[in-house]
Amino acid sequence: MQLKEEDGEIYGLVKKELEYQKDTLRLIASENYASSAVMEATGSILTNKYAEGYPGKRYYAGNKYVDEIETLAIERAKKLFNAGHANVQSHSGSSANFAAFFSFLEPGDKFMGLELPHGGHLTHGSHVNFSGKWFKAVSYGVDKETEALDYDAIKKQAVEEKPKLVICGYTAYPLKIDFKAFREICDECGAIMMADISHFAGLVAGGVYDSPVPYADVITSTTHKTLRGPRGAMILGPEENQKKIDKGVFPGTQGGPLEHVIAAKAVCFHEAMQPGFREYASQVIKNAKALADELAALGLRIVAGKTETHIILIDLTEKGISGKEAQAALEEAGIITNRNTIPFDTRSPFVTSGLRIGSAAMTTRGMKEEEMKHIAQTMIKIIENPNDSELKLKTRGEIEELCRKFPVYGELVY
Repeated sequence: MQLKEEDGEIYGLVKKELEYQKDTLRLIASENYASSAVMEATGSILTNKYAEGYPGKRYYAGNKYVDEIETLAIERAKKLFNAGHANVQSHSGSSANFAAFFSFLEPGDKFMGLELPHGGHLTHGSHVNFSGKWFKAVSYGVDKETEALDYDAIKKQAVEEKPKLVICGYTAYPLKIDFKAFREICDECGAIMMADISHFAGLVAGGVYDSPVPYADVITSTTHKTLRGPRGAMILGPEENQKKIDKGVFPGTQGGPLEHVIAAKAVCFHEAMQPGFREYASQVIKNAKALADELAALGLRIVAGKTETHIILIDLTEKGISGKEAQAALEEAGIITNRNTIPFDTRSPFVTSGLRIGSAAMTTRGMKEEEMKHIAQTMIKIIENPNDSELKLKTRGEIEELCRKFPVYGELVY
């Protein structure tokens, strides 16, 4: 390949990463394996083109085919999610959220989002993020006993605070969201309803998670994670909000769109429209439940007591190990996870008392409930014996053997 000839150092590292992805269990809830077609589009000659503006209204010449590609991506996104409007130019989930804020809020406006340790995202009001620095963020949390959203409590808080916008949709919340309840909350306090579906967009597309489209004023999402597309994002909304949303993206918060990534988004929307994707989304839920149930049976406490999505949040407190320590030990054994705060966590976000894991990537590899049980049994051994080097080495070999039974990318080589 040309990369090998031009830059052997980068070529070697990419090849190592390919083998690493093939030979380890990817349980990070926000990761997945994009198809070869998605990656081919992402690495295409479309990376050469500047296309500031929108189809038919560009600030550069020579966009005849680029316009057709972006229009196709827009129409596919609208059809897939049954949305009135779709903007496919956002570079990432954070930039999509930034654009949504730019579209509907003014600096200093008040909004409500879920507290970060309870499952919210940085862009939902963290004081170190633009959302917390430039806007007045008011956080709501989950119920301490159930670790679930208390819609009555959120409504009461919203009526008292009178925010201009309310965010629902989270990064580490294992239960389904009642979007109708949030619509009622927003109507009660006169707020704009924003849904961030980055984590479960693929589950919505696959028909196993309720859609916020009938209720929300603006919807943001990444296109990777459960949707299995390229790293990027999109914004959906009713047709009447088209101009506001589009201006929020360009010229509000971005310049030239990444048309090679937009082409890859179009490919992933097409893939998500196929019958097999519904089967995939259904299996993601089944696998997450099987994994959570087995972990619980083996003595780990599952936050909220269960999962209704692809996300499982584990409380390690009773095991006497931090999320940081567990993450490191599991990685040595070939199991890739991420440390995560749990509701009412007493440890810092750098250490944490929990782990967040997900079933999306392993489902893409073709694994099912039996493999999830085996993975849970393997995880508990490492969590209970994090310093056993011999066990970790032995487990790494077993993990590589399991991965070979469920190959990803087949003959794809670098």
